[in-house]
Amino acid sequence: MRSRYALLAALFTATAASATPAATASAVSPARTIEVSTAAQLKAALTAASPGDTVHLADGTYSGNFKTSVAAGANSRITLTGSPKAVLKAGGGYGLHLDGAAYWTVKGITVTGGQKGIMIDSARGVVVDSVTVHGLDMEGVHFRRSSRDGVIKNSRVHDTGNDGRGMGEGIYVGSANTLSDKSDNVQILGNTIGPGVGGEAIDLKEGTTGGRVAGNTFDGRGLTGNHYDDSWIDVKGNDYVIENNTGENTLNNGYETHTQQPGWGCGTVFRGNRSTLTGATGDKRLAINVTNYSDTCRTTVHASNTVTGGRGLTNIPVTP
Repeated sequence: MRSRYALLAALFTATAASATPAATASAVSPARTIEVSTAAQLKAALTAASPGDTVHLADGTYSGNFKTSVAAGANSRITLTGSPKAVLKAGGGYGLHLDGAAYWTVKGITVTGGQKGIMIDSARGVVVDSVTVHGLDMEGVHFRRSSRDGVIKNSRVHDTGNDGRGMGEGIYVGSANTLSDKSDNVQILGNTIGPGVGGEAIDLKEGTTGGRVAGNTFDGRGLTGNHYDDSWIDVKGNDYVIENNTGENTLNNGYETHTQQPGWGCGTVFRGNRSTLTGATGDKRLAINVTNYSDTCRTTVHASNTVTGGRGLTNIPVTP
């Protein structure tokens, strides 16, 4: 009897093991490419997309406000892609809103019209790649509500802040007047920002840490000077690296650091940045103006930074 039970148990185990891969395979949907050519199809696809899927936009204009809250995974990203001739055109509000939509890649498309361009809320690991964002009342691309580990690269942002209030930053990380927005480790790489950007090209808010801004090109024509928007970058978060960027046309300074909340605006490293301040008319006219330097709030400005025009490189000691 014992040998018979042992044989049955072995047969059951073997049968279950052989069935498991088939059952698992049938439970996992294969990645799809969802082709869309109308605004209604795009809205449906943003809701129906699953991890691993690609939503591909045909060339054309997609009028409306587009939103998704579908989350993917680090190894099963969802991609929204098209050429620059695939244009999301909003009449107000947000052009594209990734609300909790972790691990999306948005690539190649154009977003225009409306209040704000691409809004990323509570969404980790979002990648924005080779997009064009322009023609907005306020900011172009915003990582907000603890959207950690995001990337925007190889993109163009211009003509933002068209309502004239000086709130048209090109790329905005975090939230003002709070430390609860932990949009940390955002990478801003190889973008062209300006002209026509009413606020700073990049605003890095208090409460955010550890980001990198590298290889970007700034054209400050269009800075309004409202709300102290008179530089390409304003660093209010901690431990950012700002390197190998090139800027021209500014009202006052190239780069600035500020302490908006105690203990913030500290630890920034500047290296390899090239600034042209010709034509600046502000009171400082420095490539890198550090407003909060102390033993407890250090900023490092390396000698590899350069400046043309203006009144000098920086107002703190330079590190070799």
